[in-house]
Order: sequence, then structure tokens, then C-alpha cells
Amino acid sequence: MAIADHHNSDGKFWNFCTLWQSGTTTSSSSSSTQNLHSNQNGVGSNGARASTSVSSVARSLLPARRRLRLDPANNLYFPYEPGKQVKSAVKIKNTSKSYVAFKFQTTAPKSCYMRPPGGLLEPGESIIATVFKFVEHPENNEKPVVDQKSKVKFKIMSLKVKEGVDYVPELFDEQKDQVTIERILRVVFLDPERPSPVLEKLKRQLAEAEAALESRKKPPVEAGPKVVGEGLVIDEWKERREKYLARQQVEAVDSV
Repeated sequence: MAIADHHNSDGKFWNFCTLWQSGTTTSSSSSSTQNLHSNQNGVGSNGARASTSVSSVARSLLPARRRLRLDPANNLYFPYEPGKQVKSAVKIKNTSKSYVAFKFQTTAPKSCYMRPPGGLLEPGESIIATVFKFVEHPENNEKPVVDQKSKVKFKIMSLKVKEGVDYVPELFDEQKDQVTIERILRVVFLDPERPSPVLEKLKRQLAEAEAALESRKKPPVEAGPKVVGEGLVIDEWKERREKYLARQQVEAVDSV
């Protein structure tokens, strides 16, 4: 019986230890589970914050969406004629759905200028800008820089504006954060005596630019008197006025 009692007491003690260990295990496992959940939540929130910061950095590194399409896209071609002022041309088209202001800048403002230096373009509108440059003679018997890129660069910037806004260059200073650098064009000289597709295209663009400039210079056509034959002018308003006065005179005579 003692053994039996001793056995029973050991069994009770073992059962108590088992219960205590199971309770400890349960509490420890639940706390571990809570720690795991809290760690997972912390990792999730940290991961979300990290993802947000990475995405914002990635967006800042992405190039801005272009509003203009240029032709040529990367270079400005000039005929190489030392000692003369030569011309180039670039077609600028607004490919966005908004009104866009554009502006030229150059690294050689003393020897280059643009016509126009800036302006406004409606959605889908295009213009051919003419660029003028004075070509200096090569120094120290250097070889001509024909078909090679010059150090001179031109930067074309764009800015989204509202309809009806008047163009002034200060727009780009007032809204610096909204300005997009569309392209940086390098100057390339061409041999004017050697025919090439690039040179022929340049001549066509310059001719189109001159024609557009002449059309803008012409005064608007007004709906005025018609000219029939040489020197014969019919003023319709005057003619109607004379008929009206004649009719009034007849009516006055009849009433008398």
C-alpha cells in the first residue's frame, strides 16, 4: 500500500507537473504566437513603408512625359560656311492634349539666336522654328568640323499652360517645378557642296518656315468692297443707302 500510495503520490505529482508544463507551454506558445504576429505586422508595416519610399524614388527617377515631338529629334544641322551666318530648322509639334509653352536656350547666345525663341502651341499644333548661327573660321589651320558634332548645344523646354494664357519667358521662372526639358540638341555641320538627304530635308524645312513667316506678315483679309474689273469699285452699303434715300424722296413727293 505504501508503494501503492507512493506510486499514487508520484502519479499525482507527475500529473501536476504535466499540467504545469502544459500550461507553461501553452502560455509560452501563445506569447510566441503573439510575438510572431507582432513581428509579422511590424515587418508588413515596415515593408509597406519601404515599398512606398522605393516607389516614390522610382517615380522621381523616371523621365518626365514629353509634350513635344521634334524633327530632327537629336541634332540641329547647319551648312558649314565659315565667316557666314547660316540657318537650321526644327519642327516642333505639341503631341499632348493641353496647351504647351516652349522655350529655347543655347550655350552660345552671342553667336546663335532662334526665331521664335519661344511661344505657345495648341494641342496638335506644330511650328517650324529657324535657328541662326554665325560660323567662325577654324583656328590654327584646323580641319573643318563637317559631319561632326559641335560643342554648341540647344535646350528646348516645355510647360503645360491654360488656354488663353499669354506667352512670356517669365512663365518658365515662375513655374520651375513644372518645366520639362524636352531635348538637348547638338549642332552638326554639313558640307553644303555634298548632296545628302539630311541637307535636302533642311532646305525643305527652311522653305516651309519662310513661307509661314511671310503668311503671318500679310494683313488679314477683310470683307470690304468688291472689285469688278480694273479700277471699278462697288460699295454695296453705299448703293443700298442711295436706293433707300431715293425711295424716301419718291414717297415724300407722292404724299404731297
